[in-house]
Amino acid sequence: MTILFQIIAAVAIVLSGFLLFRGSGARHQAVRRLLMAAFVVAAAASVFVPQLWTGVANFLGIGRGADLLLYFMVLIFVVFVATTYRRFRQFELQHSELARQMALLKARQDGEGGSPAGEDRPRETP
Repeated sequence: MTILFQIIAAVAIVLSGFLLFRGSGARHQAVRRLLMAAFVVAAAASVFVPQLWTGVANFLGIGRGADLLLYFMVLIFVVFVATTYRRFRQFELQHSELARQMALLKARQDGEGGSPAGEDRPRETP
C-alpha cells in the first residue's frame, strides 16, 4: 500500500503544480478556498486528535502519522511556491506594462510641446 500512496502523492504534486499554472478564474479561486478550508479542518483535527493521523497513515501503509503530515506539508509547500511564483510573475508583467504606458505617454506629451502634469520646467531651445 505504501507504493500506491507514493504514486498518488507524486501525481497529486505534479497535478497541483499543473493546475496552478493553468488558469485563475472563479473556479480556480473556489478550489483554493475549499482546499484552504480542508487544511484548517485537518490542522484542527491534528491538534485535538493526533492519533487520527497515525490511523490514517497506517491505513495507507505509511508507518507514522508524522510521515503522512510531512508528505502533506511538501504538497502544500509546492502549491505555495507555485502560487507565489505565479502572482509575482503577474505583478512583473503588470509593472512592465505600466512602465511602457507611462513612457509612451511621456514621449507623446514631450512631442506635443507640453510638459507632463505637475512639472513646470522650461523647454530647452536649440
